[in-house]
Amino acid sequence: MRLVSLLPSATEIVYALGLGDDLVGVTFECDEPPAARAEKEVVVGGRDTSGMTPADIDRYVRDQLASGEDLYTLHADALARLRPDLILTQDLCRVCALPSGHVAEALDYLGCSADVLSLDPYTLQDVLDTILTVGERTGATERAERLVANLRGRLADVAARVEGRPRPRVAVVEWVDPPFAAGHWIPDLVTAAGAEPVAARPGRRSEPLTWPEVAAAEPDLVIVAPCGYHLADAAAQAAAVTAALPGVPVWAIDADSLVVRPGPRLIDGVEAIAAIVHPGAVPPPPDGQVAPVQDRAG
Repeated sequence: MRLVSLLPSATEIVYALGLGDDLVGVTFECDEPPAARAEKEVVVGGRDTSGMTPADIDRYVRDQLASGEDLYTLHADALARLRPDLILTQDLCRVCALPSGHVAEALDYLGCSADVLSLDPYTLQDVLDTILTVGERTGATERAERLVANLRGRLADVAARVEGRPRPRVAVVEWVDPPFAAGHWIPDLVTAAGAEPVAARPGRRSEPLTWPEVAAAEPDLVIVAPCGYHLADAAAQAAAVTAALPGVPVWAIDADSLVVRPGPRLIDGVEAIAAIVHPGAVPPPPDGQVAPVQDRAG
């Protein structure tokens, strides 16, 4: 089966299922594993935002969406040349990837008969279910079941390690300018790590809020996890959080690797958050995953 992934998370799922050789097309954002973007045809492009501030990016996204413009460009000629059997995409978030409807329209125009599978998880349970769904659609059902069983086992291990401990109130900030409350599956990660998510929207789309609203939720700790960024950039952006919430402990986390992409590595995220909120109960994460930014004294 020839597979095309229009989502970084779907690319990670495909490789986790041992189907990397079947993957023929990816997006410009598919950087895990590194071989995905290096060895596969890139069929979706987008604007390089590396030189933009969070506020600039937010303004650009809002302007594009308000004018009905797409944030991503589908390279239709490349897609036609690859002749995929199955395309993995989503309808969850227009900021994250091309909607499945746009893909279907392009396939009709090209006369391509590929199936389109939309992966739209809102909760951590949904994410695990999408792994099973991809396994079923690609003939890798047993591998998907083994992978999900392993992930569930790791979640159970974390739960056992933090059982009976106080559950600190944790706010995860998905964007800093403006601040966005953690939505979708992210509050589930906090709960699974043995903490209570606050200033959050579990199972719902992330929405902007204000720093006074975050403060009013009385978090014991804030985790900065800006969508689209790894640890170094998350730590740099955390300055906005420490300025707005003096005296509240703040940590930065590798958001793209651990928190915002709905794939197998979310369980790494649970383990990393548990190590932050329950030090000593859970083994510390590998270097480069999390970093303290502000202690309680500020």
